[in-house]
Parts: sequence; structure tokens; C-alpha cells
Amino acid sequence: MKLQPDRSDLLSITAYGPDWIAVNGKSYSHGIFVSAHGSVFPWTGSPLLNDLQDHVEWVLNTGCEILLFGCGKKQRFIPAQQLIHFVQQGVGVESMDTAAACRTFNVLASEGRKVAAVLLLEDAQN
Repeated sequence: MKLQPDRSDLLSITAYGPDWIAVNGKSYSHGIFVSAHGSVFPWTGSPLLNDLQDHVEWVLNTGCEILLFGCGKKQRFIPAQQLIHFVQQGVGVESMDTAAACRTFNVLASEGRKVAAVLLLEDAQN
């Protein structure tokens, strides 16, 4: 699905499919971490998101206020013990399927929110 950004000064998800995600027109065939006010990095964490503690400081250093988890084709819930570090720092965390996370990311970014997202591909769930 092709998407159109409302603001051109921020990163946005310009398109996505089951096995790729495009940010500002550049396509990625692996899971990514993207920050509207920053950069795109490969996501090296577990597809099950059970190793978030290994990434907490790195994610918090991006300055995001909202963190979206696009979990592939279907929504997966993040274990509470993995969320506590984000909540303690005042970062809102939402988990949803990747397509919804891409759309939500763009809406929040266009509002000027400090949003970041971990976007996993659909085949990452296997």
C-alpha cells in the first residue's frame, strides 16, 4: 500500500508490503526501527519482542515519547516485564500489526509527535 506524508521534514513510511517497508522512498527487506525525527536502523531484536530489555536504553536515547511495535501480520502482546522500563520513563507503548503501525506512525509524525516504531515483517513471526 502506498502512503503519502503530510510533512516532508520528517521520516515517514511511504509504502509497505508483507516482506518490505519503505521509509522516505527507500525500501527495506528486514525489520526496522524508525524514528520520525531521526533515522532508520535494522531491528536486530527478537520477532517475539521478548528481548526488549537489551534495547531499552538505545530506544530511550532516541527521545521518543511514543513507541509503536508493528508485530507482523497479527498483533502480539508485549510481556509486562518488558514494558516497565518504557513506562517508567514516560514513553507510551502500543503493539499492533505492522500495517496499522505504519499508518499510525505517519499520523503521529505528521502531528509533530516524537514517535518511533519497531516494524517487523510478516514472515518474521515464523
